[in-house]
Amino acid sequence: MKKIKNKISSEPVSGSLNYMRNNAANGQLDLLFSHTEDSLRHYLEGRLNRPVFLVLTENVTSILSARMHDGVLRVRLHRMFLNADSRVTSEIASYLKNRRGAMPHFWSFLRDNKEQLSQKPPKKIPVRTAGKFHDLGELYREINEEYFGGTVNAAITWGLRSPRFAVRKRTVGSYSERSNTIRINPVLDKKTVPRYYAAFVVYHEMLHAAMGTPLRGKRRSIHSREFRKREGFFRDYERAMAWERGKA
Repeated sequence: MKKIKNKISSEPVSGSLNYMRNNAANGQLDLLFSHTEDSLRHYLEGRLNRPVFLVLTENVTSILSARMHDGVLRVRLHRMFLNADSRVTSEIASYLKNRRGAMPHFWSFLRDNKEQLSQKPPKKIPVRTAGKFHDLGELYREINEEYFGGTVNAAITWGLRSPRFAVRKRTVGSYSERSNTIRINPVLDKKTVPRYYAAFVVYHEMLHAAMGTPLRGKRRSIHSREFRKREGFFRDYERAMAWERGKA
C-alpha cells in the first residue's frame, strides 16, 4: 500500500480538533474521544473486518502506511492520531479498506497538530552495513523476514568507533525514532563475537522500530512487558543471554 507522506494540503482548515467546539449548523458539540492503542486497533479491526497489527510511531516522514502479511493488516500510524476525532479515524479506516479516497479531516487534523511534527528534517546518516566479520544488511534482511514479515523499514548502520563506547560495552545498539535508524556498536564486529549474538542485538533494535515507544501514564516505557515477551521469541535468546553474561 502506498505510504501517506508528511505533507500539508491546501484545503481550508476546518478548525482545531484539540478542544471541544460548537457546531453552529446543528447546535451540537463535537466531543473529542481519545483512543488507546488497543481501542484504536479494535476499532480498525471492526471497520475492516480483519485482524490488524497496529504500530504507533513518531515517524515524521511516513505518517500512515500499511501492508498485508499472512492475512494480517500491518498498520504504522503516527501516535498523534490517538487524539483524533471519529471523522478522522473513519477516514483512516476507509483509506485502509479502499486504498484510495479523499481525506479532508485527516489532513485538517495533521495541519492543526503540525507542532507535534519536527519542523527540522532529520540529519541524513551515512549507512554502512558491511563489516569485517558481520554483515548488518544480511542479518537485517533475514530477521525482518523471519520475525516481522518484512514490515520494518528502519535503516541500519554500524556506528562510529569510539573509545567511549568500547568502555560502555552494554551500549551495543540503539534505535532513533526521529531518524528511523538503527545503529550497532562496531565493538560487535569482531571474530570473537558469535553471529547469533550480533543477530540478537539487531533483532532487539528492530523490535524497538516495530513497536515504537508506548506511554505508561506520562512516561515512556522503553522496555515494556510486551517488549520483553517478544524479545524472548528470538530463536537464540537464551544462548545470546548466556554469551552476554560470559557463560557461553
